[in-house]
Amino acid sequence: MVTTYAVTHGRQMPAISRVASILSRNVAALRSGPSYWLVLLSGFFEPMLYLLSIGVGVGALIGNISVGDKTLSYAAFVAPAMLAVSAMSGALAETTYNFFAKFKFVRSYDSILATPLKPMDIAAGELVWAMLRGSLYTVCFLIIMVALDLTTPLWALVTLPATMLVGLAFGSIGMAISTMIRGWQDFDLVHVGQFSMFLFSGTFSPVQDYPFAVEILIALTPLYHAVEVLRALSTGAPSLGILVSIAYLALTTLAGLMVASRRMSKALLA
Repeated sequence: MVTTYAVTHGRQMPAISRVASILSRNVAALRSGPSYWLVLLSGFFEPMLYLLSIGVGVGALIGNISVGDKTLSYAAFVAPAMLAVSAMSGALAETTYNFFAKFKFVRSYDSILATPLKPMDIAAGELVWAMLRGSLYTVCFLIIMVALDLTTPLWALVTLPATMLVGLAFGSIGMAISTMIRGWQDFDLVHVGQFSMFLFSGTFSPVQDYPFAVEILIALTPLYHAVEVLRALSTGAPSLGILVSIAYLALTTLAGLMVASRRMSKALLA
């Protein structure tokens, strides 16, 4: 579908339409059967289970926790971190396994590049699709946070665009990494990195509780900045400090997109 459309109309298509043609191809894949939907929905439940088991369950033993000059219930502290993890998991799932399969094995992009579409169009389209998958998770998660009184409807609406930025940042990271991966076994290294960030990026305890050297290392990771932004917004306590984290995520998105595009050009146009 994307090939036929682009060959016929591609030279008159603006950039946004070229990206949309990649999105339409992925939407068509949703009609292939229930298996994709089951995989799509399964990624939502892991952060949700952590929120209920640790945030609510263990939180009943911990009580309140101080973050700066604000006191939160432990569930309210953990929930924004799980929200960030939802956005991260959705975006990475789409731009690691799925992207790698289309890039290296199914060779979907080879046929697309026979049209006027370029590697940057493919990378941008796949990145937006990854962000949309992450947003599906975060919308559901925000509804649950409101239902559990862990945020307000107004702050949930304010937080939603920030979750989309988180999805873009991790989608670009996943796509860039996938262009460098040699085989399926290398994804074990991706899982180690992803799970390490999940444990130590201020998800279950303030990063100030760690030794200073570890705190600095954590501050260099994208999930830390995602958690900082979403926690500040969902708890209704934004500050100028989150602008640094927003800039970090925006620059990460651009850098990952550029790396993925260039490596795709080198691999597919050589």
